[in-house]
Amino acid sequence: MTTPPTLWPGKDGAPVSCLEKVKVLNENHVEAAQVLADALEDAVLMGVDEAAMRTILADLVASLPSPRKK
Repeated sequence: MTTPPTLWPGKDGAPVSCLEKVKVLNENHVEAAQVLADALEDAVLMGVDEAAMRTILADLVASLPSPRKK
């Protein structure tokens, strides 16, 4: 399992420095990694090609709508 990044880049290029924000971002990273790992494992165990599933998961992330667009 991957570890969260050491720095979370802000939209201004500077790292997010608020400790509470960094804590939430790190927790979200760990949770998302676990959910994605479980989905990949389930799919492979059910006979889905691993490379195809990795592409499907990457496409899913790429297709998430921006929370900035309304």
